[in-house]
Amino acid sequence: MFDRFESGERAILVHVDFPAEIDREDLSELKLLVASAGVETLAVVTAARSTPSSRYFVGSGKAEEIADHVRLFDANVVIFNHSLTPTQERNLEKLCQCRVLDRTGLILDIFAQRARTHEGKLQVELAQLRHISTRLVRGWTHLERQKGGIGLRGPGETQLETDRRLIRARIKYILSRLEKVEKQREQGRRARQRAEIPTVSLVGYTNAGKSTLFNQLTEAEVYAADQLFATLDPTLRKLNLPDVGPIVFADTVGFIRHLPHELVAAFKATLQETLEADLLLHVIDVADDRQAENIHQVQEVLQEIGADEIPQLLICNKIDKLVDIEPRIDTDDEGMPSRVWLSAQTGAGIDLLQEALVQRLRPRMVSVSLRIPPSMGKLRGKLYAMKSVTGEQTCEDGQMALQVRMSAVDWQRLTKQVAEEYGDNLQGFVE
Repeated sequence: MFDRFESGERAILVHVDFPAEIDREDLSELKLLVASAGVETLAVVTAARSTPSSRYFVGSGKAEEIADHVRLFDANVVIFNHSLTPTQERNLEKLCQCRVLDRTGLILDIFAQRARTHEGKLQVELAQLRHISTRLVRGWTHLERQKGGIGLRGPGETQLETDRRLIRARIKYILSRLEKVEKQREQGRRARQRAEIPTVSLVGYTNAGKSTLFNQLTEAEVYAADQLFATLDPTLRKLNLPDVGPIVFADTVGFIRHLPHELVAAFKATLQETLEADLLLHVIDVADDRQAENIHQVQEVLQEIGADEIPQLLICNKIDKLVDIEPRIDTDDEGMPSRVWLSAQTGAGIDLLQEALVQRLRPRMVSVSLRIPPSMGKLRGKLYAMKSVTGEQTCEDGQMALQVRMSAVDWQRLTKQVAEEYGDNLQGFVE
């Protein structure tokens, strides 16, 4: 029996070309995934098939070739750029005498390495347990099957039954913990909704530059690197925009083609931040030759989680890698910003993005002219403290005429405060 490593360090990659687009994967993306997992690629085995083989996924001859590569390069893991069934995985492991990992298992391994918060670790463990629950094999023999006769009776359940029972118990425990986390997140969302603070969520294909852009906008210190799934745990930061007021930015996990369903289910709480957003910043790597495919994959995931109806602002990132492309804003037929061309790495175009955000979120603003008596000088000071006064004149009767612009939320809050403090309705001072 070979050792079942948690993850391999020296890998043989296997990529199969299929004629159907739904089954097709990208070899260059597999190499990026493997590099992100910290695995050394020794060789790549390619094949072409019309449909997968039920036994080895590839043909028997190609399977023998993979096994020969394992022995030749002394590899300890074979990584497929496709999803394997439990039977195919076990047959390949028996033939190659080493660990076999499919695309889903590889992504789960990367997520396990990236998880930093308690919630992220729980979500990854849940996804891993759901994935391996169908891939249990006999890795040891100290538990025997039930037997009859004196002295031949086993422990009462098989090894696999024990494993499944332990996994079910652990999944139940993790779900209860994640339910508490979800309640806490829901409380935060309800508080933001009551205050009517808009939420802007960054979405996009993995390694499109979301975290770098997030850091540029909010001056946060979120980990950002040129690798797939550098960000796993969601991060929220508040930012004050001119003429808009406070907004909340949410940096979320990157998407990928054929995102494993185990991850979609496990990261439901994380993706909920996207589902509840007022605006989505869809970050696109314009220097990537596959940008059209990546956009399509992101839209598919958004549709899967029910967030495809939320307004989007496309962010064409990494223009510093292109020639003769300057930062700019593209508008739609109604004159509203639809695309912003920028470089999150150099900071070029960040001011244009803020301008576009102001235009997209500006309907929440209130502009009024107030005429208040000298006795309400405290209100005047409060308006200046809120940075809401755009103009002021002193009238002949001593009253102050103020031009005020603030968010609708702040206006409602101020109206309530004036009513409690002065006993007057603030609307009575509007000219």
